This record gives sequence, C-alpha cells and structure tokens, in this order.
Amino acid sequence: MTADSPGLVDELPVLQRLALAYAPAAVRTPTLALLAFDTRLAGIVRASHEPMLAQLRLAWWREQLLAADPGWSSGDPLLRILHSWQGRLPALVALVDGWEAMTGDAPLPAEPLLALAQGRGAAFAGLAELAGVPEHGAAAAELGTSWALADLAVRLSHPDERELARSLAAERLSPRRALPRRLRPLAVLHGLARRSLRSEAAHRPAATLLAALRIGLLGR
Repeated sequence: MTADSPGLVDELPVLQRLALAYAPAAVRTPTLALLAFDTRLAGIVRASHEPMLAQLRLAWWREQLLAADPGWSSGDPLLRILHSWQGRLPALVALVDGWEAMTGDAPLPAEPLLALAQGRGAAFAGLAELAGVPEHGAAAAELGTSWALADLAVRLSHPDERELARSLAAERLSPRRALPRRLRPLAVLHGLARRSLRSEAAHRPAATLLAALRIGLLGR
C-alpha cells in the first residue's frame, strides 16, 4: 500500500478494509483507488441535500475521468492514487453515472439501484483489465454487481429502498466462483455479501472475520 494512503483506507467501510487486506501488492493501490473513489462518490450523494449540487460535483469527476490529461493537484491522496489506473480511468465513468442515478427523491425505484450496482460491477471489470486478467472481466462485473446490491441492502437509509435492494440482490445472487488472486478482494466482498443474504448469523463479527479469512486464503 502506498505510504500516503492510510487516511483513504481509514475512510473505507469496515468490510471493504477487510477485503483490501487480501489484495496482492501488485494491485493494492489500484484496488484501494477503486474502493476509495466509490466511497468518495457515496459521500457526495449522501452529504448533498440538493440533488443538483451532487450532480455538479459528480459531473466534475466524470469530466476528469474522461480528460486526456487531467490536471489534478497532488493535494488529495485520492487524486494521486487514481493515477494508478494508467489510462483506464474511463472504466470508472459508469461508477459516477451509477451514483448520479441515486440522487433522485426517496424512495428510489429499482432502476437507479440497478444502475449503481452495474456501475460498481463495471468498475471491477475495469480493475480486472488493469490487473492483467481481462478474461475474468465478465465474472468481475457479475460478482461486483451482486455484491453492490447486497451492500445497498445494508447501507441505504430508507427502509423501502433497503428492502428493494435486498430483493434485487436475492434475485441476482451470483454463485461463488474462483477468481484470480489479483481479484481476491472482490471474492471476499462477494462471499460476505452472499452470507449476509442467506443468514442473520452472518452479521456476527466473529463469523464475518472467519469467513473473510477463509475466502481471503482460499479464494471462495
């Protein structure tokens, strides 16, 4: 992990920090960049009381991702580590689009929840390309989408949205499948998401840690 990234790690949700621990050194920085960027976008949407303000900030990020030569300041650690995506930043545009879909009035219908989940899945497919395992891109997109819906079922504040996300996640629950070691954090996130949908006991911290350890070591 880069020396200037501890603050970004601390900002991640607990399960994402746990999953990141299983990222090989070669892909740890771009994996952190993806998770930290997703967390930053979530914060923009959550903190903006006016949808238009959130949309303006998200539009800025979209423009930067698509710029041929982003003139980013080095003052923000997230901006620095996003450079680790080495010209593949457009793969993260779908993630911005997905979070923008979440700026509507609550309770949100299924479409924006699916848009965000698919945007997260597309970002993990981009990570597979960056990690040198493009043949696993489709699996990464599927498992990323499945994890994202289960994650929304826990994190959304509106009870109707949480229930809808849980229903969508159950309908689209992907089977466990082997992923290369460079995508091990996604395997951990997806495996824990499957457990959270299948059993209330899965939410116990000790059980979660044991499951993460098993998936992190064995890959499934």
